[in-house]
Amino acid sequence: MQIRDLPYPDPGDPDVRSGPRFLLWLGRNQLRGQLKSMGWGLLHQCSIAGLPPAVGLAVQAVVDRSGSRLAWSGGLIAVLGVLISLGDTMLHRTAVTNWITAAARVQQLLARKTAELGSALTRRVAAGEVVAVSTGDVEKIGWFVEALSRFAAAAAALVLICAGLLLYLPSLGILVTVSVPLLALAVLPLLPRATRRADLQREKAGKATELASDTVAGLRVLRGIGGEELFLGRYRRASQEVREAAVHSARMWSLISAVQVLLPGLLLISLVVYGAMLARDGLIGVGQLVTVYSAATLMLFPLRHFEEIAMAYSFSRPSAQRAVRVLSLHRAARPSTVDAAPTGDLYDPVTGLMAPAGLFTAVVCGNPDEAGRLAERLGGHAQPGAGAGPDPAEGAAEREAPSVLLGGVPLDELPLDSARTAVLVQDKEPVLLSGTLGELLDVPSSGRVTAEDALTAAQCGDVLDSLAQASLATDGDPMTTRITERGRSLSGGQRQRLALARSLVTDPEALVLDEPTSAVDSHTEARVAAGIKALRQGRTTVAFASSPLLLDLADRVVLVHRGAVVAVGGHRDLLRTEPRYRAVVTRETDEEIAAPASGGATATIEEIEERA
Repeated sequence: MQIRDLPYPDPGDPDVRSGPRFLLWLGRNQLRGQLKSMGWGLLHQCSIAGLPPAVGLAVQAVVDRSGSRLAWSGGLIAVLGVLISLGDTMLHRTAVTNWITAAARVQQLLARKTAELGSALTRRVAAGEVVAVSTGDVEKIGWFVEALSRFAAAAAALVLICAGLLLYLPSLGILVTVSVPLLALAVLPLLPRATRRADLQREKAGKATELASDTVAGLRVLRGIGGEELFLGRYRRASQEVREAAVHSARMWSLISAVQVLLPGLLLISLVVYGAMLARDGLIGVGQLVTVYSAATLMLFPLRHFEEIAMAYSFSRPSAQRAVRVLSLHRAARPSTVDAAPTGDLYDPVTGLMAPAGLFTAVVCGNPDEAGRLAERLGGHAQPGAGAGPDPAEGAAEREAPSVLLGGVPLDELPLDSARTAVLVQDKEPVLLSGTLGELLDVPSSGRVTAEDALTAAQCGDVLDSLAQASLATDGDPMTTRITERGRSLSGGQRQRLALARSLVTDPEALVLDEPTSAVDSHTEARVAAGIKALRQGRTTVAFASSPLLLDLADRVVLVHRGAVVAVGGHRDLLRTEPRYRAVVTRETDEEIAAPASGGATATIEEIEERA
């Protein structure tokens, strides 16, 4: 796999039993790239290891006054220089390719899992942790995959150098061969403590990232209630804890680096002293001493890779564990027994809510949170086991709750793509992705609803005018105007209507809207409600709302109270006969509700609607 071939057609099925197993799975899936990088690394390391014998030959040729051998040694050194340059260049190229492709594979896996879980993801994993995994953790995992091949090449080069020294000069080769494993393993006792400190640093950094994400998301609210400084103070304390943990971890790694400088230095001193004694006694030549000393000096370079792989593993293991925690989540679903998306009534057996096929059903809930949860259930997002609340009993009840039925078929028995195609849920605060308006509306759809019809039904005329004025095209085409991230350049009502138009374009079998007109004025709200009803004629539509203008246009209105349907009828009938419905729609207080029962005059339907 080359960088130009990314993304992967299929990133694969990862081993999520543990962080180390996940790293091993990544390495196996990039075996060809690892072997290629290791091959270039061996060429680089062995070419470097060939320099000491060549230099030794040159020194001995000078001592023996042999011009031919000196020339031959110079040519050998030049060839080795070319091979070192080639090996180093290709090693870097292949190693970085391994890094980038491994990181891309992990990011694709995370993106696939995010799309699979949908809104259930943030109920099971903190948003800050997801951000940390998809950014910093992905980079550290890629670092380990990249360092692995260079470490393997360095280890193989060390074995070859030691074997060569034993054959070339056993008297000094034994000293080097015995010392190298001790140098490589000397830092092992320090690694567990360094790993624990690195884990603590990562944990604190993840919490700080989560706190920052929550603070930024709620900054507008925090400013409104005067809590901005409070949360900023919490983030300052969290960032200071991260800094202290980073310094604490760096001290241990500096100690490891010091050990790997001190011990090789002692080896070189011992080698020089012992070799000088042998040369003085005439047991070895000067060229041989230079060769062994140069080889021992160059061995310090591959030894550095032992420290690097230890650091890479220590940093990547907790990162891989966090990635595994996200990738191991599953959308609970029974084996699919239905090939095509069904049609028919949308029914929730938990609350008793029925949305007849082809009708516009409005749902009124006194609790906005209850409305949001019910909207997710209708879309099949709140799957069994998808994240219980803080109460264990409540979580157990949610896990045992039966699935919503579409045409008598449970949504959790449908393939994920079919379920999402059949029932679409628009959240209360939908997100607009950056891009042009044309790209925003270029979504999978039935093809029956055009972008123009959807924009008209959602009353986006003023949005199109403002986008046309901001368009860089000469013809002022609003469809080519770029929308900034999350639609920040638009007002709340404009964002809401564009998101509604996007939902209408898809034309699903059942469309669930959670407060689709909460950010617009009453005049626009009435026209939007009429546009939705006209465009969705003959299709199943469910709108969670409490606006009388929208409720009056619905074919039927359902009142959900404390998790169950308590009344069904028309808007005007429910206003007249159902006090709980009237309390939600007209915002009556408990005293106003109790007034008719205590002998007060009952308000007329016209007065109630005027109050609403």
